[in-house]
Amino acid sequence: MSESTPQAAPVAAPAARAKNTRTLVGRVVSDKRAKTVTVLVERRVKHELYGKIVGKSSKYHAHDEANTYKMGDLVEISESRPLSKTKNWVVTRLVEKARGV
Repeated sequence: MSESTPQAAPVAAPAARAKNTRTLVGRVVSDKRAKTVTVLVERRVKHELYGKIVGKSSKYHAHDEANTYKMGDLVEISESRPLSKTKNWVVTRLVEKARGV
C-alpha cells in the first residue's frame, strides 16, 4: 500500500505581508524627544444625539528610529508592541513633507 502521491509542501506566508494592525495618518506636532515624535490624528464624527459633525483629535507617541520626521510632516503610523510607557506606535512612512516658510 505504498502509493507515491506527491505531498503538497506547506505554503509559507510571505515576509512582506502586513499583519492586521491599525494604521492612522496624522501630523507631527512635536519632535523634541529622542527617537519619538508626537502625532496628532484628527477625525470627524457625527454627534450621537444632535447629529452635528464634530472634529475630534488624539495625540499618539510614535517611534522614529532615525529622527527623520520633523514638525509639520504628515506621516502614517501603525500599531506595534509597547516600546515604552506611552509609546505603542511606529512611523511607517512619510505621506507629505512639511511646507517651508
